[in-house]
Amino acid sequence: MEKRKRRVIIMGAAGRDFHNFNTVFRDNDGYEVVAFTATQIPDIEGRRYPPSLAGELYPDGIPIVPEKRLNEMIKEEGIHEVVFSYSDITHEYVMHKASEVIAAGADFILLGNNETMLKARLPVISVCATRTGAGKSQTTRKICEYMNEKGTDLVTVRHPMPYGDLEKQSVQRFATYEDLDRHECTIEEREEYEPYINKGMVIYAGVDYGAILREAEKEGDILVWDGGNNDTPFYRSDMHIVVLDPHRVGHETKYHPGEANLKMADICIINKCDSAEEEDIQELEENIKRENPDAEIIRANSPIKVTDPEAVKGKSVIVVEDGPTVTHGEMSFGAGKLAAEKYGARELVDPRDSAAGSIKETFEKNPHLGKVLPAMGYSQEQIKDLEKTIKDSDADIVLTGTPIDLNRVLDVDKPLVHVTYELEVQEEGKLEGYLDEIKGHY
Repeated sequence: MEKRKRRVIIMGAAGRDFHNFNTVFRDNDGYEVVAFTATQIPDIEGRRYPPSLAGELYPDGIPIVPEKRLNEMIKEEGIHEVVFSYSDITHEYVMHKASEVIAAGADFILLGNNETMLKARLPVISVCATRTGAGKSQTTRKICEYMNEKGTDLVTVRHPMPYGDLEKQSVQRFATYEDLDRHECTIEEREEYEPYINKGMVIYAGVDYGAILREAEKEGDILVWDGGNNDTPFYRSDMHIVVLDPHRVGHETKYHPGEANLKMADICIINKCDSAEEEDIQELEENIKRENPDAEIIRANSPIKVTDPEAVKGKSVIVVEDGPTVTHGEMSFGAGKLAAEKYGARELVDPRDSAAGSIKETFEKNPHLGKVLPAMGYSQEQIKDLEKTIKDSDADIVLTGTPIDLNRVLDVDKPLVHVTYELEVQEEGKLEGYLDEIKGHY
């Protein structure tokens, strides 16, 4: 008698979910993936995972549906397993979802590293975090700059952000600003890729991380994984670096899968020490030692500068912050607000007073936000709403804490002053020493 296939739904947010499918389910005829569900990111449902990516078992592709349909689909489609596949949420949230799934009659599954991590031919340095907005990308850039100065060719691969045409986004390579336009990148994608381009670096991303790996391996001696949210790496690491935020002490053990990152870490970098309280830093160090006593601990600063200090002093400013950091990252402020205070802005204009369309909805969904404007730009409609919110505000200038040049994507009638921040290790040479060790092994 033919064995009955296990019917599966993969819960996701356009990233980890596709990778879990590709590595575990794509060519596995013991399972039938009925659907992906989508959440966290606006307007990513209603698409299909295309046949060219889904493989021979799925000639029609796989539908991507809103997560709110999960329970009804479990019952209507006779689902056996639900695979939870997204990040930066509390353990309590994960287990509430587990309870819903179990009550509806299906098994609730979390996949581990052995099945989902790909092995590279090159040595891999991974940079991940315990929460969104801790400083992964600036840490990755610091590593790349140092290794390049030492004559090591690096290639960086970024955690996925495929919010458009999945087939076209299967393997993406970014080396120029034209690449960003060619791939029709959202603001959120530009925030991750543009800083590398600014420094003359190459970064890969996309959907199929097996195919991406084969391309990336052609370009360097060492591969650097730049993580997304607080997710674990897609590639098996030779050195796993995890960034922690002393402004959110306690989150390192309360959020999935950031706690797994902490327990896996070879090196823990406590970032933003220059803007945090010493008692919070010390508490975070104790938490690290308790959860992962073998991890090396490095303190680092994230000094903030602006492109034109005199333009900020005495002015009313509307502060634009990195979107994911202040939305599902749950920070009420970012580098922009800190820069406004440091450089003597007269006042922070409340963006809620002029919030338009989807931006107004974002504030309603994130009541913790204060006088900062998330750089939401997952679609052209959101970008227009962001423009209108800024134009209709009473601010003299726009202070942008997002790591990209918003002039490339926004048309606003106010001067934009850009905030920059780079990783600064407190104990000079400490991080570099560990990097020299891995370089010396290969």
